Amino acid sequence: MSAALIEAREVTKVLNGIVPVTLVQGINLAIMPREFIAITGPSGSGKSSLLYLLGLLDLPTSGDVLIDGRSTTAMTEDERAEVRLSRIGFVFQFHFLLPEFSITENVALPMRARGLLSSRAITARAEELLASLGLGDHRHKMPDQLSGGQRQRVAVARALANDPPVVLADEPTGSLDTMATSQVFGILRDLVTVHKKTVVAVTHDLELASQMHRRINVVDGRLAKTGGMAPSLTH
Repeated sequence: MSAALIEAREVTKVLNGIVPVTLVQGINLAIMPREFIAITGPSGSGKSSLLYLLGLLDLPTSGDVLIDGRSTTAMTEDERAEVRLSRIGFVFQFHFLLPEFSITENVALPMRARGLLSSRAITARAEELLASLGLGDHRHKMPDQLSGGQRQRVAVARALANDPPVVLADEPTGSLDTMATSQVFGILRDLVTVHKKTVVAVTHDLELASQMHRRINVVDGRLAKTGGMAPSLTH
């Protein structure tokens, strides 16, 4: 059996204040290679908080998140940053593209941050990723020259820049119309079925969630129900 790519062990996150708020509590979860996972639940239930903990964008108050079997709470911040750059790609509800850069330059940013490739190789890979997502003819455009669905595809390309095995998506279709939602969901599905990635997506769309391998339901910061594999998808 394959080892988990990401594993949460008794992960709890508490925001300390006058009245402490528990965002997630006692989460145990293993994310395996080539899974397509939906995280669902009511608004304010802790879905996004859980995703940010799994992606090392936040640290747990207690418990641990393991990436490739390695404890991340024991890492330095520089070590965690390297893991984020090399092992995890992120797609958010709002694309967060930098408006002063072309879309090619936006896709190049994670590669420049990692510093392993030449400038020419970085540009070539960014353009290749954009072309693979149907945006090759737009590679010189600025973000504000694209539609919402196109900008989200650029965000997916940016998430794939360093070829991570895992893509974490927070409501990636939440701000899109029906057609763009279908296109972006199809891209995420193909990342799993064609490109052998693991994709974990927070979503309110239960119809989309029903088409994914596994549904994890979060209620009041706890795992309430885990669903099985969708019959329409195979590894």
